[in-house]
This record gives sequence, structure tokens and C-alpha cells, in this order.
Amino acid sequence: MMIFSKSDKYQNNPILKETFEFSLEIVRYSESLEEKRKFVLAKQIIRSGTSIGANVKEAQNAESKADFIHKMKIALKEADETEYWLFLCENLDSYPNPGKLIEKLNTIIKILNKIISSSKRISS
Repeated sequence: MMIFSKSDKYQNNPILKETFEFSLEIVRYSESLEEKRKFVLAKQIIRSGTSIGANVKEAQNAESKADFIHKMKIALKEADETEYWLFLCENLDSYPNPGKLIEKLNTIIKILNKIISSSKRISS
């Protein structure tokens, strides 16, 4: 998928790029849920799914290494929550299959874990 932001901040930062693209896909998935009148899960998924990228973006302007790690941990928590909602959808017959979103989210979770662990090593 092509990223829609022309900003160098997104093009040159893999986690910003991944989470921005994921947010776009989450919005589309949530809209498809709303079309099927699945409003409760659509609301949960769009909130937590787009929050991942928002927290990663916020971490780019962290006041300290500890603040950066904290914001990345919040992004990881939001990713875990999003995974939960997507697993629910995956196991409900009347919901669109979120398989590709789950795959992309797994990649994001791995990247976030790596960023957090390497940031902790650097700061200690």
C-alpha cells in the first residue's frame, strides 16, 4: 500500500510509516463494520487501532528517553487491545475477516517490542 503522507517524517521512519498505513486500513475496516451495523466493535477498533500510530507519532517529540519509551509502551498496549478486538471479529461468522490486519498488526507489535527493548538497553 502506498503511504498518503508525503512527509519525510513518514517516509524515513519505518514504524511511523507502518502505523500510519495500518490506521488507514483500520478506518476502512471500521467503516465496513459500520456498513454491517457492527457499531460497538467498529468504535472500539477505530479508537485503539488509530491510537497506535498517534502514540508513535507523539513519541517522536518525547521530552526524554524515558518519555519516548513510555509512549512506545502505550502504543504497544493499544496494539494489544486492537489485536483482541480483531481476534473477536475473526471468530464471529457475521464479521468481515480481519486476517490481513492481524498480520500487519503482528509486524507492528514486533517492531514496537524491538524499539522498546533496544531503547531500554541504550538508556541503561
